[in-house]
Amino acid sequence: MILFLAGTSDARELAIRMTEEGFKIMATVVTESAEKSLKEANIPVRVGRLTAEEMTVIVRKNGYETIVDASHPFAEDASKNALQAANSANVPYFRYERTVQSFEHEKLTIVNDYSEAAELAATKRGVIMLTTGSKTLQIFTEKLLGLEDTRLIARMLPRLDNMEKCQQLGVEQKNIIAIQGPFSKELNKALYNNYGVTLMITKESGKVGSVDEKLEAALESGIETIMIARPKVNYVNVYSSFDTLVQSVKDQLR
Repeated sequence: MILFLAGTSDARELAIRMTEEGFKIMATVVTESAEKSLKEANIPVRVGRLTAEEMTVIVRKNGYETIVDASHPFAEDASKNALQAANSANVPYFRYERTVQSFEHEKLTIVNDYSEAAELAATKRGVIMLTTGSKTLQIFTEKLLGLEDTRLIARMLPRLDNMEKCQQLGVEQKNIIAIQGPFSKELNKALYNNYGVTLMITKESGKVGSVDEKLEAALESGIETIMIARPKVNYVNVYSSFDTLVQSVKDQLR
C-alpha cells in the first residue's frame, strides 16, 4: 500500500500508471476537483490538508509501505510534511518532480519568492496580470492595490472560494479573469492584448503547467515577465520519469 500525494494532471496520470502496475494506492488531495478527477479513474482518494503528524499517524495506522509525493512543484509545505512523515514512520519516500525548465530573455526576471515578485512589480507598475493563483494573492494585493498608475488583473480558476477571496482582498470584478486552462499561446496573447498588459507574473511550474505558452506569448508581445523560481526543498529519491520512479518503487518494495 502506498500513500500518494496528488492534485495535478500529471500526478493523476502517474497514479493510474502505478495502479496498472499492480500497486495499491491511496491518493490524498486538497481540492474537490482533484478528488473528482481521481475518483473518475477509480482511484481511492481522501480530501484535506495533512500535517506531518497526521500523515505519520495515517501511514502507521494503515500500514502504508511508502510515500510517493507527486504534489505540485509549489506545494512545498505538503512535500516537507511528507518527508517528515516518511522519516517518522520509517518508510521510503519518493518524489515525482516535473522537469525544471531553463528560461532566459532580456524581458524576463527570475525571483526567489512571491514577496520578491510583488516588490519588483511595485517598482514597475502598469497593467499587471497575475497568473500565480489565489493562494498567495494577498501578497500582491497588499503591495499593488491602490498604487498609482497600477492595475492588477488576477487570472485564476473559476471557483467560488477564489471569487470570495478576490472580493475580500479588494480585487474588483472587472479585474478578475476566471478561467480554467490549458491555454494556448494565442489565447494568452489575446488576453494580454485585451487588457493592455505591460507586466505578467508567473511561476516555474513546468511544461505541464503550460508555462511555455504563457511565457512565450508575453515575451513575443514585448511584455515584461517576472517568474518565481521553484521553492528549494531538500527532496530525496527524486524522479522526473514515470518509468524510473515506478521501477525504483518496485525495487524498494520487493
